Amino acid sequence: MTSCSAPGKIILFGEHAVVFGKPALALAIDLRIWSRVTRSNQYSVNGHPMKKRHHAYVSAALDEAWNGPPINIDTESEIPSGSGLGSSAAVTVSCVGAMLSEKGRFEPESVAKKSFEVENLVQGRASPIDTSTSTHGHGVLVSPDRSDGFLWRIDKGSTSWNIHHCEVPAMKFVVGYTGIHAATGPLVSKVKKLVDSDAKGVSLINRIGEIVLDGVVCLKNGDKQRLGALMLENHEILNELGVGHPALEKIVNACKGISHGAKLTGAGGGGSMIALTDDTERVSEAIREAGGIPIVVRVGCEGARTESSGVRKR
Repeated sequence: MTSCSAPGKIILFGEHAVVFGKPALALAIDLRIWSRVTRSNQYSVNGHPMKKRHHAYVSAALDEAWNGPPINIDTESEIPSGSGLGSSAAVTVSCVGAMLSEKGRFEPESVAKKSFEVENLVQGRASPIDTSTSTHGHGVLVSPDRSDGFLWRIDKGSTSWNIHHCEVPAMKFVVGYTGIHAATGPLVSKVKKLVDSDAKGVSLINRIGEIVLDGVVCLKNGDKQRLGALMLENHEILNELGVGHPALEKIVNACKGISHGAKLTGAGGGGSMIALTDDTERVSEAIREAGGIPIVVRVGCEGARTESSGVRKR
């Protein structure tokens, strides 16, 4: 029996643009998914026969990282599904990590690369931001160029992503979860269609890339005021790209003026927003009053790790 856990994430800047090879910045959070591999007489998930339609990420992880006898995979999650907090990446990374660990081959770069292939297969088009952040933890900058803190490189077709470690200062974020499930694949396709057909879409994607690089400097300097302003600008661009949602907009607006900044995080279309704040109680109440579910998270947390005997370890 082998277990692995992996964290969720918030994307501070760069969602959707990263699919086009632009930079993105993500932070690992203190919500995790655990996966445990045990030998079995059939392929199963949580004791039920595996079905690709219902267990798409787990099934694809098997194809990518396992070539042994039948196994059962038990999963346990703290991350709401479809919340924009990286649940699909965390379940993929934890499954791949557990399978590779069972074979004595757990190595972060291998876990990250195989997990990216899984997400790309299931979603049809993906970037490695979620899976690399879930694997490495802490903060992760994905960039077309290699710079300080380089971890590994991932290539797909004509696009290359360089994955870098980023130090994360102590900061307080509150997630506002809408409770609306938003599938990533269709939203990624929607943005691609806009960018392929409209020069303005290209311009918006390019501006997001500039925001990311500015945000990396602000993060390093702990400049929360500038980070907040960049978050709001990134949010407005994501709305222009068509991935906003009225429920998200209501929550983001409720956090303006009582936080440094707020924006949707992840694919959009529902899911979650994040607010950078020094007063988590006040922001949490505002999110609640606006119809969201507030979740206070720590950022810069540990990445994928093996777990002894499948026991949770916070």
